[in-house]
Amino acid sequence: MLAKRIIPCLDVKDGQTVKGVNFENLRFAGDAVGLAKKYSDEGADELVFLDITATNEARKTTIEMVKKVANEVFIPFTVGGGIKSVEDIKTILNNGADKAAINSAAVKNPDLINQASRYFGSQCIVVAVDAKRVNNDFYVHINAGKVNTGIKLYNWLIEAEKRGAGEILLTSMDKDGTQNGFDTEMTKLASVNLNIPVIASGGAGNNINHFIEIFKEGHADAALAASIFHFNTLPIMNLKQELLKNNIEVRI
Repeated sequence: MLAKRIIPCLDVKDGQTVKGVNFENLRFAGDAVGLAKKYSDEGADELVFLDITATNEARKTTIEMVKKVANEVFIPFTVGGGIKSVEDIKTILNNGADKAAINSAAVKNPDLINQASRYFGSQCIVVAVDAKRVNNDFYVHINAGKVNTGIKLYNWLIEAEKRGAGEILLTSMDKDGTQNGFDTEMTKLASVNLNIPVIASGGAGNNINHFIEIFKEGHADAALAASIFHFNTLPIMNLKQELLKNNIEVRI
């Protein structure tokens, strides 16, 4: 059985790490490069770095920051935010990222997934999905969660895998930043219907049971969190030791 992964997420705006609740009310959480090094040293399995504004000016800042982070960490490193083309992905990978995460651009132009997976290999392509419950079903949202596409989550997940996605980063907008626990129902929907890894995101709190549930009941391959790591609520190694005690295999 493959070990489950613990992945800190750095949401970056104007060069600084921020964190909000339900994609709103952002607050400062620290220096992105310093946090990346800290998490790498503390036993994180991977890192995800998301430029949540991704304007042209921020894109330049992101590339410089990607280089700096790549020089500080020795674990797989995924970068997303504002990536719209194969050329954008090439730039990200050439500057030190191991994987590129595409979200809104993939929904608007699904063939980008095909093109990117053919060019770089599916192992480099993460399709990030922001989903929200609407009328008892889950729907895909884009543009930092501001636009409901009307696309049902299940349909988009199946299509993304068929087109060559190597991994899904699935964020529950309803749970984001609440620290009330992951959305196990949403995550299970993805995990049991896909043959590629699913990273659960949104809702992690300092309750170890949140992680036990998302791995055992949600069948996630990895759990992503931000606030609890940024504000030292739950150290990574403490979390991993507790998961081992609960018969969940992780790398120590």
